[in-house]
Amino acid sequence: MSQYYDMGDQTLWNPSNGASRLFMSQVSVYQAELGLPSGIGPMRADECEIDPLVFKEFVDALLAWHRTTSHAVMVGLSEGFVATVLVLAERAGIEVNWLPAGVAEDGVFKDVQVPAAPDSSEGAWAAALQQKSRELGRFMAA
Repeated sequence: MSQYYDMGDQTLWNPSNGASRLFMSQVSVYQAELGLPSGIGPMRADECEIDPLVFKEFVDALLAWHRTTSHAVMVGLSEGFVATVLVLAERAGIEVNWLPAGVAEDGVFKDVQVPAAPDSSEGAWAAALQQKSRELGRFMAA
């Protein structure tokens, strides 16, 4: 059994029920964390419709949140979800907002790790996340 994540007539992802259930649980967690809807609709009859405009806003906010979180455990916990969302955004043709690290709208980092996690450049952060997304995308059937 599998489920479908669709945007219009295009299927972006067709995961197993277990992977889909875990992903949808994480969607709920990050909607609450960001205080934004994801644009990922409810699963009905093994199909889920994604609203492209709402999803883009969610993806951009998720990246900004991930970029300004320097807490190593939070980064580790969120990285797989962020990479999965980036695969969906790429397949949907959504151009994501890769603002420089540390340049959140209010200019501050949140959830700072003590002791501090190793600092990385913006280019390294984005490249590592993009690489993880590409690797993960190979295992995400459409």
